Amino acid sequence: MRGRTWLGAALVLGAQLRALWLAAAVEVHTAKEVVAVNGTNQRLKCTFSSSSPVSDQLLVSWNFQPEDLSSHEPVFRYLKEPYQPPSGRFKERVTWDGNIERNDVSIIIWNLQPTDNGTFTCQVTNRPDVYGTIGEVRLRVVQKVNFSEIHFLAVAIGSASVLMIIMVTAVIICQQRRRKARDKRIEAADTEL
Repeated sequence: MRGRTWLGAALVLGAQLRALWLAAAVEVHTAKEVVAVNGTNQRLKCTFSSSSPVSDQLLVSWNFQPEDLSSHEPVFRYLKEPYQPPSGRFKERVTWDGNIERNDVSIIIWNLQPTDNGTFTCQVTNRPDVYGTIGEVRLRVVQKVNFSEIHFLAVAIGSASVLMIIMVTAVIICQQRRRKARDKRIEAADTEL
C-alpha cells in the first residue's frame, strides 16, 4: 500500500512540474492585423515576456507566409545581433527595430508591395524557456487609404464635438436662466418686505 501512495504522489508532483514547465514558456505579443499603403514602410511590432531573464542565446525568427499559401519564407533572424536574409523578396528591405532590453523584437519592412500581403510570424526562444506562443501579424498592403473610411471617421469625430458643444451651451443657458429667476424671486421678496 505504501508503494501506491508514493507512486500517486510522484504522479501528482510530475503533473505539477509539467504545468510549471508550461507556465514558464515565452509569450509573444503582436498586432493581429496591420494595413499599410503600397510603397511605404511599416513597423511590425513584436514584444515578448519570459519567466527567465533574457539570455545571450535569445533567438528571434521572423517568417512570412504569402496569401497564396505557398511555402514559408525567412524574413529576419536575431541571435546576439540582427541577421538580414541573404536572398528572397525581403533582401535589403527589412531592418531590425527592436530593443532586447525592453523585450521588443520588432522589424521594419521597407517599400511595401502588394506581393507582401500575407502573415508574418514572430517566434522567440529564450533558454531555458524554449516553448511558447508564436506571434502572427497579418499584413494587408493597399493601393491608397480608402477615403470613405477617413471621411466616416472625420464625420463621427466632428459630430461628437458639435454635440458636446451644444450640450455644454445648453447647460450654461439653463444655469443662467435659473440664476436670473432666483435673482428675480429674491428681488421680489425684498420689495415686499
